Amino acid sequence: MQATRRQIVVGALVGGGLVLGYQLRPRKYPLPLSPGKDEVAFDAWIKLGRDGVVTVAVPQLEMGQGITTLIPQIVATELGADWRQVAVEPAPVSAHYANLALAAHWSELWMPAFSVLGSSPSGPVTGSWARDHRFMATADGMSLAAYEGPARAAAASVRALLSMAAAKRWDVDWQACQADKGFIIHGTKRLTFGELAEEAAALSPPAAPVLRPQPASESPKATPAVTPLKFPRLDLPAKVDGSFLFAGDIRLPGMVFAAIRHGPIGESELASFDKARAQGISGLISLVKGERWLAAVAHDWWAAERALTAIAPNFRGSHRADTSRIEAQLEEALLHGEAASIYQSGDTGELAQKPYALALRYDAAPALHATLETASATARLKDGKLELWLASQAPEAARRAAAEAAGVRERDTVLYPMPAGGSFDRRLEHGHAIEAAILARETGKPVQLTWSRWQEHIAGWPRTPVAAVLAAKVAPGGAITGWKARLAMPASSHEFGRRLFVGFTPAKAMADSKGEGDMLAMEGATPPYAIPDMIVEHVPTTIALPTARLRGNAHGYTAFFTESFVDELAHHSGREPLSYRVAMLGHEPRLVACLLRCATLANWDAGADASGQGLACHVIGQGRIAVIATARRDETGVRVDKIAAVADIGRIVNLDIARQQIEGGLVFGIGLALGSSTTYAEGLPEIGRIGALSLPLLADCPEITVDFIDSNAPPADPGELGVAAVAPAIANALFSATGLRFRKLPLLSEEI
Repeated sequence: MQATRRQIVVGALVGGGLVLGYQLRPRKYPLPLSPGKDEVAFDAWIKLGRDGVVTVAVPQLEMGQGITTLIPQIVATELGADWRQVAVEPAPVSAHYANLALAAHWSELWMPAFSVLGSSPSGPVTGSWARDHRFMATADGMSLAAYEGPARAAAASVRALLSMAAAKRWDVDWQACQADKGFIIHGTKRLTFGELAEEAAALSPPAAPVLRPQPASESPKATPAVTPLKFPRLDLPAKVDGSFLFAGDIRLPGMVFAAIRHGPIGESELASFDKARAQGISGLISLVKGERWLAAVAHDWWAAERALTAIAPNFRGSHRADTSRIEAQLEEALLHGEAASIYQSGDTGELAQKPYALALRYDAAPALHATLETASATARLKDGKLELWLASQAPEAARRAAAEAAGVRERDTVLYPMPAGGSFDRRLEHGHAIEAAILARETGKPVQLTWSRWQEHIAGWPRTPVAAVLAAKVAPGGAITGWKARLAMPASSHEFGRRLFVGFTPAKAMADSKGEGDMLAMEGATPPYAIPDMIVEHVPTTIALPTARLRGNAHGYTAFFTESFVDELAHHSGREPLSYRVAMLGHEPRLVACLLRCATLANWDAGADASGQGLACHVIGQGRIAVIATARRDETGVRVDKIAAVADIGRIVNLDIARQQIEGGLVFGIGLALGSSTTYAEGLPEIGRIGALSLPLLADCPEITVDFIDSNAPPADPGELGVAAVAPAIANALFSATGLRFRKLPLLSEEI
């Protein structure tokens, strides 16, 4: 029998639910959502129950940034839903959710030879690659840029279908119907979304969805701090009562638990171990060895961990990470290495001629992610089917790598996305998923692998160390006429790209990216100021330490270098730091507005000696921020007393979440400014506990005031801005308080 159009458009699925397919869904990709009983699925984004509950699929990892509220808020606003009846579920890995914005931003990682072909989110190469690879990674603040448009379009189409269904009942023009608070309304008539769901699923939507004139937005001017939240976070109640499940909360019938020991960083291979040393440890089931690791499997994790401690496996190897050697390699590269030009403008030949008014050295040590939740993954391999429960910022890459490791076909591998207890880009890597899959294969049981904090520091690659020299030429009066920045570090982003997209081992990724200029690893190194002659150089450096992405990424060190150096130039020229910056920002009115508002908010004292105030500003994409910190030295080290921040992040979708993200970024940035680092000896980190990382405790957190510029610019991610700008603000504040310049991250580390 030939299928009718109606049979193609509407079909019964799991649990008796219905599904609607239409133009927003690429025909060659299967529908990702499975509606339950009494539910209708409208494409890849929205399910609607007969009870009126609207369930929104979220294709990004929730790791505290609030994306499980932002995307549903966008849908609810466009649809006209009642926020009290909005639910959320993590979206499965699917081509429908390809992150085109991030794919374009990372084009040099997945297509290094012809990255320009993939540099546009709307380009055919980008779309084809991202969908074919089911690329739905969460990173670099691209979630709104990637998903606001598709989510709004889906919601607008569902709104139209519900209006059509109601209009059919009332015999009126559907375009005269309104959707508001979960009802379709026409005059005095009204029907709930739930009452119309099945009828709406039987209709065909308009060829092009008609969007509401105003997208989801909240104005900082019209929303005082005491105003009740219109869109409170959907994940908050479950996090408060403990029902919000993370990867480590998964429990399966017959599940066992695993701990692991990785070899030292460098060329490491498991050499020997004596299982007999673990005799007498109750609950130990077996040992599983990998090429560079040994795992213990037991009835509980603590038994597995104690067994490995008793066994103390031996690893052989060479070229191991060592801080003194790394620093020497960076020093050599900085002084004598061949540089790749990342950016240049004006007369760069003039910049090559000395003398400079000022030339200064800055450094950043490796920075650890220090997530609250260490790596955890659960795997079950049964009847040729591999199931994975883990938090992943790059779920398809994790799924494919685990399938290969377990010897299972990709189509027989299912990844159930879990939220992360903090990530800071740590969950872009998936070594723990590979190890869990191998353990499930070798034991024949469901296995939950959890890394200890010590193992997280060994195998969770840090943000790259950097050595930099910044030099400037100035005109009489102090105006900067020439700027040269030379940064020595590995091609860190390219290393990461080869691990993620090609599946290289850390050693092979480092070797393959040797000598490459890395624009992503240099983001933010070009200052926002109007400087006639400018050159920014990357000196690719080979070190025996794999490096990775971390919240703030390159901006976390480039903003520190730039804003510290600008402050030193202002002092060198006898200029007040705020007016010195503003004079060079005539082309950047949005950043100037942030600076001036922040100065008012903090009662800026012009950087007077011993005042302890320091200023910094930065630009990331469409986002701008200015920060003024008040800091001092005391018997415990550095005390940050106050921070004022003003950000322009364009149109704000959710003001409360935006404020949380700026505040959280500032506190995270304080951790990076004052700690979050370790030295290495013989391939091992010399700090193994989170308590030794000098992270800010609640008692250490300063008084924080955050304000926003009301803006109609495109939305920008607020999560990275505070991270980047706070370290130079603190460093400049310490100069004001002490008269001493600290030019290395973490601050004061050069004194040790």
